Amino acid sequence: MIRKASALVLGLGLIASVALADEERVSFPANYKTTFENYVSLDRVQNHDQIIRLFANDIAIEAAKEGRELPNGSVLVGEVYKAKKDPDGKVATSALGRRVRDKLAAVAVMEKGEGWGDNFPDGLKNGDWDFAIFKPSGERLNKDLNTCRSCHAPMAKTQHLFSLEHLAQ
Repeated sequence: MIRKASALVLGLGLIASVALADEERVSFPANYKTTFENYVSLDRVQNHDQIIRLFANDIAIEAAKEGRELPNGSVLVGEVYKAKKDPDGKVATSALGRRVRDKLAAVAVMEKGEGWGDNFPDGLKNGDWDFAIFKPSGERLNKDLNTCRSCHAPMAKTQHLFSLEHLAQ
């Protein structure tokens, strides 16, 4: 009986985690190119054949510049570009040693909301940040967002951001 009860609780926990992963609380900010600030462009550390341009809304930028925790309503947008490849299929780099941008592949959005992180398991907690990935057109992509969550989760000292020091400039 105890095993069945434990299995039921575990199963309900897994269902809750899946439900949270599928919740669509992060929306595509259609006007980000004109209303957000592009604060840095980098070769993507996690993917050797991608470049990312990062944008933030005023709420996030103001808090970062003041050295405060980014508040609810902070939104970061990452334009993820494929890197150009040479005729041999290797990633092309510029004279500066940086990857050369090719096509825009996806738009990743990170948004912070009240209590959004409360029900995630420890390995997926990012404070109250959550994620979504969209096509360049703004159509939501069906991606496993736990990949984003688990990658950012260890970054607690920098508010779960890889680019906090750039945002604060």
